[in-house]
Amino acid sequence: MKLAILSRAPSAYSTQRLKTAALERGHDCRVLDTLRFAIDLSGDEPDLQFRGRRLSDYDAVLPRIGASITYYGSAVLRQFQQMDVYTPNTANGITNSRDKLRAMQILSRHEVGMPATAFVRDRKDVLPAIERVGGAPVVIKLLEGTQGIGVILAPDTKVAEAIIETLHSTRQNVLIQEFITESKGRDIRALVIGDRVVAAMRRTAQGDEFRSNVHRGGSVEAVELDDEYTATAVRSAQIMGLRVAGVDMLEGDDGPLVMEVNSSPGLEGIERATRLDVAGAIIDYIDNQVAFPQLDVHQRLSVSTGYGVAELLVREGADLVGTTLAQSGLRERDISVLTLHRDSTVVPNPRGNRVLEPGDRLLCFGKLEEMRDMIPTRAQRRAQVRVRKLRTRDIDAAAG
Repeated sequence: MKLAILSRAPSAYSTQRLKTAALERGHDCRVLDTLRFAIDLSGDEPDLQFRGRRLSDYDAVLPRIGASITYYGSAVLRQFQQMDVYTPNTANGITNSRDKLRAMQILSRHEVGMPATAFVRDRKDVLPAIERVGGAPVVIKLLEGTQGIGVILAPDTKVAEAIIETLHSTRQNVLIQEFITESKGRDIRALVIGDRVVAAMRRTAQGDEFRSNVHRGGSVEAVELDDEYTATAVRSAQIMGLRVAGVDMLEGDDGPLVMEVNSSPGLEGIERATRLDVAGAIIDYIDNQVAFPQLDVHQRLSVSTGYGVAELLVREGADLVGTTLAQSGLRERDISVLTLHRDSTVVPNPRGNRVLEPGDRLLCFGKLEEMRDMIPTRAQRRAQVRVRKLRTRDIDAAAG
């Protein structure tokens, strides 16, 4: 396998470990500076120039794109994808995960547990937003912050309001987020590769610091995750479109709460904590997947006139309920079922003898007009009340 690692820091621990792991396995591996690429759209086929010369052929590309060059780096990676070069992390996955607000919007759509979060801009909306996430103390986060930079714990409402107004006055975008008391100064980092967690560690902050980032002096220890934490980490990474990711979770009383999905997770802390060859696992995964470049299914399939991809709902009382896929008549209507979603289970390429149940969602490719009557209508907005444990001060106030 010929592998390109996109990195502006060739001497960094993670880059070196990945390159070494690839070379030890007999692969041809090069570390290429992301900013030295030029995207070439002048020919008949998509191409890339590197240092002024046409880029040679690569089997796979592993992006290590820093936050400061997300836009250009994702454009370069997107060009690799157009050239059918395999990457474990797509350009869309990186841009989605790098934007904290966008990531939380996507995860919330899939009912992934997260701290209550609000995003406002008008001064009049600040106090109501603080109340909606549970009141002070609250965590205030810059959307562009990394490694714990731009994350502030506001102990009371007045301080939170003042901080947010100050940041808004400097044209900063901020998230207002619930402070998870039971997880103060502690979180879980799960390293996801493909469909499994290959390593996990607990990060603990020093002293009164509430940010547990290793870059801020936090300590780390290996940890074994239970099924709920493992499933949440894998699902979050896959929803983001990432096959190599670091998923950061808080340990809430009601289970894991996802804080962030990192598309370029550092390897030093987790390899030292767990004593596992995480870099080698990443290279092995890429080697096994290199024959399957990432495809934009909607882009590739929807170019057929009158055909497209849609998610169909098996409604309660519908004729499809209780029938098998073979009996459903979908194939006769020129509709192919790609995957079946039932609760949290996904069945790829379901067999014809699979019996359909109410609530099943079918990801299909076929004639749009034939699928129109099965596309679920927009669900009405429902008031959702998220019940969390009473804070200690609330219990004291009630007792008083």
